[in-house]
Amino acid sequence: MKYCCSIVIALITAVAIAPLAMAGSFPTWSDQIRGSGRFKALIDFGNAAVLDKETGLVWERSPSAATFNQSSAILHCNQLTVGGRLGWRLPGAQELATLYDPGNAGGNPDLPAGHPFAGVVSAEYWSATYSTDFANSDAWIVDFSGANGVVTHFLKSDTFHAWCVRGGPGLDVQ
Repeated sequence: MKYCCSIVIALITAVAIAPLAMAGSFPTWSDQIRGSGRFKALIDFGNAAVLDKETGLVWERSPSAATFNQSSAILHCNQLTVGGRLGWRLPGAQELATLYDPGNAGGNPDLPAGHPFAGVVSAEYWSATYSTDFANSDAWIVDFSGANGVVTHFLKSDTFHAWCVRGGPGLDVQ
C-alpha cells in the first residue's frame, strides 16, 4: 500500500512541476529578439516555413504572389499545404503587424533585418481581423510598402496579398 501511495504522490508531483519547467520555453511576446537570431527556417518543413522565435508563430517562407479578396485569402490559407502540412490560417492583424519593423521602414519590404523570407513584396497583406466599425464589411491589412507599417481597413472585396501562419490563437474577429 505504501508503495502504491508513493507512486501516486510521485505522479502528482511530476504533473504539478512539469508545466513550471516548460513555462520558460514559450515566447512571452515581451522579449525582443533582434537580428538573425529571431527567425529560423524549419528543416522539418523543407525550409518552406519559418519559426518566429519572438512570437512562437510559424510563417510560410514564401507567400503567394497572387492577390485575393479577404474571403479568398482566408480560403487560400485554410487549404494551403506548406512543407507537407495543412493547418495554416490567415493571421490576425496584431500577429501580422509583428513582422513589420519600424527600424527598417523603407526596407522594401519593411521586415526585420536578417529575415529569411523570400518573395515578400512591398505591399499590403490581409489579416483575418474584421473591422466591426463598418458592419463587418471591412477587414484590417498591414502595409509593408514603406508606409510606416500602416494597419488600416479596407473593404473585404478589395484585393491584397495573403501571408499564412500556423500556431497562435486562430481567427481574430474584432
